[in-house]
Amino acid sequence: MKKRILIIEDNPMVVKSLAFKLIRDGYEVVTAADGRDAMERLKTERFSLILTDLMLPFISGSQLIEYIKKNIPGVPIIVLSTSNQDDIITDAFNMGVDDFITKPFSPNELSLRVRRTLANTN
Repeated sequence: MKKRILIIEDNPMVVKSLAFKLIRDGYEVVTAADGRDAMERLKTERFSLILTDLMLPFISGSQLIEYIKKNIPGVPIIVLSTSNQDDIITDAFNMGVDDFITKPFSPNELSLRVRRTLANTN
């Protein structure tokens, strides 16, 4: 059975490139364009991994991470962010995320980190 990955990102070009790469890598990909859409999906669907931006409309990435850690423990989270500020990265890891990728990043880097994160959680 394919691993399901939820991409939570409000930039359509980033979503398109992420989805394209992950589908080619053999994953089932579900997307959410904002925090509200993501929250609805998280309440009714199951995922193997979550990729999320921090800056999202309606519900922030940080709020989503808190919800996931409280209600769906064990699901790995990778944060994708344009921020390379140490305090934001530290805060994300303190919330319990598994990895942090600073945008822009290469598709191959994404593939490696997704594969590594999924391998470490099985």
